[in-house]
Amino acid sequence: MQKFGFKIETKTGTIVENLVVHGNDMAHAETKLKQIYHHCKIIEARGIDSVMRGEGTDLESAIGLIVGHDTTQ
Repeated sequence: MQKFGFKIETKTGTIVENLVVHGNDMAHAETKLKQIYHHCKIIEARGIDSVMRGEGTDLESAIGLIVGHDTTQ
């Protein structure tokens, strides 16, 4: 599953930002989003890349990202 970020306008006109939906692809994530927010208008949609996809986050890796060194070698 991938993560997708959305900015939408609800049917009442409220702007909702930073919605994150999991899906197999963008179309799947949009379908799930529209099941929750009926009649919404999608203003912005983007894929979210996970920096450490499939790897647990540990302190050493986080420090390596901050410092700019690859600690996985």
